[in-house]
Amino acid sequence: MATDFGYQVDSSIPVIGYTEMVTNEMCISHSHPRGQLIYATRGVMNVVVGNHIWVVNPLQGLWLPGGVEHQVTFQKDVNYYSVFIDPSAMEGLPTSSFSFDIPMFLKQLVFKIISFGVEGNLTPSQKRISDVFLDELALIEPSATFLPTTNHERLQKVVELLMNDVSSKNTIEYYAELSFMSTRTLSRLFIKELGMNFSDWRTRLKLLEAIKRLGEKQSIKEIAFNLGYETTSAFIYMFKKHLGKTPSNYILEDENESERMIA
Repeated sequence: MATDFGYQVDSSIPVIGYTEMVTNEMCISHSHPRGQLIYATRGVMNVVVGNHIWVVNPLQGLWLPGGVEHQVTFQKDVNYYSVFIDPSAMEGLPTSSFSFDIPMFLKQLVFKIISFGVEGNLTPSQKRISDVFLDELALIEPSATFLPTTNHERLQKVVELLMNDVSSKNTIEYYAELSFMSTRTLSRLFIKELGMNFSDWRTRLKLLEAIKRLGEKQSIKEIAFNLGYETTSAFIYMFKKHLGKTPSNYILEDENESERMIA
């Protein structure tokens, strides 16, 4: 992948757009002076920033301020889009990394910026469009679709066990015993290190895994079974409770967005 654009510091080119079809690749951990909006019209990306993991699908974007170290993994075929923002244009933009529900207007601005190419100064018309893009980017708000992780040695082992077996129904007592600590200690570690209790963290893990699998076109019944739910309805209830829509509506919205992009 061409990530050199992130290192190109030039105030005469405040935004640089880039697109590529990426298949089963990993962009190793790196950072660059330019801020970056990451988006895909097709496929799913896993993005790791510090102790946070985001699963980014075609209904979402990811914002990365300049200088933030990150790693991106592309699941299967990903139609990847990115806009790099020069440090001179970062004033008023968010100062932390987060995923967000990306509106249609912002998507269209991303596509327009990519059509500018990557060389030379912007024309007056292109400059106006980039200004509107930056104004819209300043308005984005975080979604809840991220998973906090930790470098705490004892808790990290529990987190890894849970991530390697998303269908597990084992209780916190089970993982506390495996880790040679009390249930109370493990519960306190979850809240202190991850900002949520054991149950909420595991639900968030299942939610992100469900989003990834929906992006891979797995059936709702199959996803529910593989995530350890007794019934499909229990899985649908969890999904709607946290994202405000059922998995079917989530898929339908994704497909409708894609059709509008092609039209």
